[in-house]
Amino acid sequence: MTRTARIRTRAVALPAAAVLLTAAAGCAGSSGGSAGAGGGNGHGGTLVIGATGKLPNPDTVIGGAGFEGKRLVSFQLYEGLTRYELLKDTDKPPVVTGALATDWQVAADARTWTFTLRKGVTFQDGTPFDADAVIFNLARYLDKKSPEYTDALGAAAAEYAGDIASYRKTDADHVELVTKDPNGHFPEDLAHVLIASPTAVRGTGSAHFSQHPVGTGPFSFVSQTEGQQIELAANKDYWRGAPKLDRLVIKALPDAAARTAALRSGGVNWIEYPNPDDIDSLKADGVQIATNSYDHLWYWILDTSKAPWNNPLVRKAANYAIDRKAIAEKLLHGTADPAYQTAPRATAAYDPAEDVYSYDPAKARQLLTEAGVPNGFSTSVTVPTGGSGNLLPVPIAEALQRDLAAVGIKVELRTTDWTTLIGAEAKGEVALGSDAVAQSTTLFQSEALLPLFLGSKSPFWTGHYANPQVDELLASSAANADQAARQAGYRTALSLVTQDAPWLFVVNDRNPRALSPKVQGLVQPQSWFLDLTTVWVR
Repeated sequence: MTRTARIRTRAVALPAAAVLLTAAAGCAGSSGGSAGAGGGNGHGGTLVIGATGKLPNPDTVIGGAGFEGKRLVSFQLYEGLTRYELLKDTDKPPVVTGALATDWQVAADARTWTFTLRKGVTFQDGTPFDADAVIFNLARYLDKKSPEYTDALGAAAAEYAGDIASYRKTDADHVELVTKDPNGHFPEDLAHVLIASPTAVRGTGSAHFSQHPVGTGPFSFVSQTEGQQIELAANKDYWRGAPKLDRLVIKALPDAAARTAALRSGGVNWIEYPNPDDIDSLKADGVQIATNSYDHLWYWILDTSKAPWNNPLVRKAANYAIDRKAIAEKLLHGTADPAYQTAPRATAAYDPAEDVYSYDPAKARQLLTEAGVPNGFSTSVTVPTGGSGNLLPVPIAEALQRDLAAVGIKVELRTTDWTTLIGAEAKGEVALGSDAVAQSTTLFQSEALLPLFLGSKSPFWTGHYANPQVDELLASSAANADQAARQAGYRTALSLVTQDAPWLFVVNDRNPRALSPKVQGLVQPQSWFLDLTTVWVR
């Protein structure tokens, strides 16, 4: 998942092509036993999910477990003014549609946005949702004088709400938000600016709200063991219609073998990212494997301020040296696609013509010679041992280590946990002081994050990459309210990044998850996120 810490009603028909599930016919298997007891008539049951990392702080925007935590917890408890439409058109990236707002308009100044709020919505504690609730939450994030403001909330909200210059209630059903600069993707940003019950926040205070979180989402809070397990119940009064499930339980199971064992034993009936080596045997047991392309890149960030990574010829040489197809097909058993460029395949910025970095060791050696390092060099990379969206980070890094060694680039692998790695990057540092960092990220699940990954003024560690043309394209594209124009600008910007090669582009994940045969109704979108309102357990 990202290093930052990035649905209609139940009556919607589920397109057959969207539910990408494979299972061995006639095999009931042993998985999903005790965790799956539920109804047999298309609704009910308890869904128990084994996550790949620690669970997030469930206080709206604080999170801290990457997009996996947001996917499984935050977006189940809360909503923003907008949301991702995750049940329709699952052969393309999801669009942003209304959630707590039904529609919006932007003024001629391209900065003043008026949102019409949805009527009849209540928080899970019965508090009515209205304009006052929106203003209360924005003050909690942005106004240091607010009794509910904390530094942690302010820092976390800055990613998506930091562009808000002012906000006000114009009447009971409308709010006006003004951005500091023109921001064409502002409606998408607001999908991540989650709204909590003012009554609940005032009752606990911000310091303790995470122990009793209350939103408007499809599931309400029941209990938690901090960082390890959280239990939610269906919100029967949810404005889009009650979820089909009765209960949703999320367990932190960072070890892939432990996740598979829990699925086989019935301790969970769904696991995120099964070990690719286990997929064939899981299928033989009747387990369903769901996949779809989405906005994901597993890559190495190279320190472009250090020799020899400061030489683009060396960076290109390293990219030609790696056999991505073998990693995707053999190591990851087809659960990922080779990444030959910056833009992930399942994004509007992807251009097949930009797939330039084929596996060509001879060309890699030639470029190293042209760069003045014909005998190669030694370098180091910090690799997470797991975490949201990181696939099999150490085995992938070991495969890259072998490929790079074959052309003379000797890599020392230094491992750390995901939280330490992204915590260091947030401070503009590299965990363990390496020359590169291995990780996964999203580029377009939220356009607001693009400057954090690629901008020369990013507060995060980006390998000191700087290209003024990229900066200008990102800024001018982001300001444009026309989505097609924004995407065209981003495509050009990412083409320049591909040419500069500040990263080793490795694979695009296909988002595999393994489900007990008892789990029904999943629609797998081209997204990090999921709509769980259609899921039930028989």
